[in-house]
Amino acid sequence: MNQRTTGASVSLGLLILRVVLGITFLVHGLQKHNVWTIDGTAANFDQMGVPSPELAAQIATYLEIVGGAALILGLLSRLAGLLLALDMAGAIFFVHGSAGFYASEGGYEFVLLLGAAALALFFTGPGRLAVGGALQDRRGWSVLA
Repeated sequence: MNQRTTGASVSLGLLILRVVLGITFLVHGLQKHNVWTIDGTAANFDQMGVPSPELAAQIATYLEIVGGAALILGLLSRLAGLLLALDMAGAIFFVHGSAGFYASEGGYEFVLLLGAAALALFFTGPGRLAVGGALQDRRGWSVLA
């Protein structure tokens, strides 16, 4: 495989990862906002022992909505990836870690995967098939990647 083909494959792989991960976070954030409501999410967080559940519910909800949309677009992907990875680290630490690995038993399997994928995008950036990726080569615009 030549360098051009490899670059195209990497960009396509990052596009798939970003969009699927972004949709997952966006839908979970919308669920917290529209289905469970912020107050319901806060009550749930309180039951699970999350500190400052009212604030944590708002942060998690809006971070997942805005961060998910950012990943889908490929705009501010590195920042979104880092913040979403930290969000998932909190979910593991405060909620899922004590339940073991398997998601079917309330464990950290799913949130670990989401956090690792978000962290991978923090390190790689969005790829060329992204709003931020298209601007990456322009002087001063790389911060949007």
